[in-house]
Amino acid sequence: MTETTVAEVMAELAALEEPKVRAVNEKHGDDHGVNLTKLRAVAKRLKVQQDLAVELWQTKDSAARLLALLICRPKLFAQDELDTMLREASTPKVQDWLVNYVVKKNPHVEDLRVIWMADPDPVVESAGWALTTERVAKKPDGLDLAGLLDVIEARMKDAPDRLQWAMNHCLAQIGIEHPQLRARALGIGERLEVLKDYPTPPGCTSPFAPIWITEMVRRQDGG
Repeated sequence: MTETTVAEVMAELAALEEPKVRAVNEKHGDDHGVNLTKLRAVAKRLKVQQDLAVELWQTKDSAARLLALLICRPKLFAQDELDTMLREASTPKVQDWLVNYVVKKNPHVEDLRVIWMADPDPVVESAGWALTTERVAKKPDGLDLAGLLDVIEARMKDAPDRLQWAMNHCLAQIGIEHPQLRARALGIGERLEVLKDYPTPPGCTSPFAPIWITEMVRRQDGG
């Protein structure tokens, strides 16, 4: 792809910038002002373009990086490329999309999960927990679920926000998916009280693990 194409896309993203959207995003630690529905419309028009995606990522602009993650081919990235990209993903939304839209579809996902779970950077480690939560739900064989609960019990209360959120999601997923560990997961959630007072909009389920687990199990049972 030519430099002009990147310039054209950047100009289009700049034109889509909305101060009100940026203000809302900045409250969540993100630094772009493009409505995500409009961003997805741009991606739909561009279709899959791996070379353009790589160039857009290199701009370091958050909106461009989000677009890049929508138009890339996830399986084409090498393991070390994805590791570098995660460490460069400076905002929660970019990290979230990178993990969910790209890493989860990449053949190196399990190797990256193991590496990131052991990383000293809490933001990188949170990505490892996100991938672990995916395995808890879809491929739990081989995971030490009780051991994960041990780590969550010992560390979640004092973990930085993004890591705490990721650990909490894993705690809830274990409780939802694995009945034999549900009582322990509920107990950990009750004792630690992480996200107990999190403001939850009407009609949404609280991220407080005991409420989350109980509600999802009720739905699974047809309650």
